Amino acid sequence: MRVIGLTGGIGMGKSTAATAFRRAHIPVFDADATVHRLQAPGGRALRAIAATFPRAVRTDARDRPVLDRAALRDIALADPGALRRLEQILHPMVYEEARAFLARARRARARIAVLDIPLLFETGGRIRTDLVLVVSAPASVQINRVARRRRMDPAQVRAVLARQMPDAEKRRRADVVVRTGLSKHHALRAIRRLIRRLRG
Repeated sequence: MRVIGLTGGIGMGKSTAATAFRRAHIPVFDADATVHRLQAPGGRALRAIAATFPRAVRTDARDRPVLDRAALRDIALADPGALRRLEQILHPMVYEEARAFLARARRARARIAVLDIPLLFETGGRIRTDLVLVVSAPASVQINRVARRRRMDPAQVRAVLARQMPDAEKRRRADVVVRTGLSKHHALRAIRRLIRRLRG
């Protein structure tokens, strides 16, 4: 089974790429969705997050602990040490889930599996991949996409981007780069070509 690492900065088009792989009946592990599940009420990470960042957890109408994502984001942006502590909670859990996903894909005899992991390089590539695909767009396109989707002002977006590996470095480390700034159609066509090559 060939393991493809899909990565790129926030707002670069990873979701579009992941959807293209899914439509081609290729299993995709979504690290962001995994993190959301881990942080959801009853999620495995919530208790550790509450113990480490009590201001980021509140109770809902049923008196259950729930994560206040905006508060957690503000804490992480204000303190690089807080972000590292959060990553120390989440990354081992995400790694464990990714390994379980790959084991299931192998049992299902998948020829290709995709790991959609935004911080693939930053986490030290703890999972072996056969090929790394980076999605990339110009900075202005990226900032506009993120500001629009996340309801953040451009200054907040730049603060988030300043904490991430620069796009140029991700492109340098990639085996394949798909440009997503031209059009969705152009990006999807490039991904479909890659899928044909991988299956060939």
